[in-house]
Amino acid sequence: MSDTIFGKIVSGEIPSEFIYEDEHCIAINDVNPQAPVHVLVIPKYGIPRLVDAEADDRDLLGHLLLAAGNVARQLGVDEAFRLIINNGAGAGQSVFHLHLHIIAGRDFAEGHMAG
Repeated sequence: MSDTIFGKIVSGEIPSEFIYEDEHCIAINDVNPQAPVHVLVIPKYGIPRLVDAEADDRDLLGHLLLAAGNVARQLGVDEAFRLIINNGAGAGQSVFHLHLHIIAGRDFAEGHMAG
């Protein structure tokens, strides 16, 4: 288990309301939302960054994508959302426990990375 804030949330050391949970991950609302819907999907097993994942993590990584889709459906944003993984401080990662951002509820069509 990671000793980051996310590891402490997963372990229950820091109370948090889970909007989704299964045997491999949890989902919580971001405390600093960048859109009306901003949810974090956090694996229960702490991998610091995406580039630190290994071949043995393949199933977990795939599971996180499926879980993100389930959460998007649960929240009613499955028709339009962004899924973001920041890798490293230079990319905006501030907690070094791999996590996925589901961002939705506003128009992204004219923003970055359209296409």
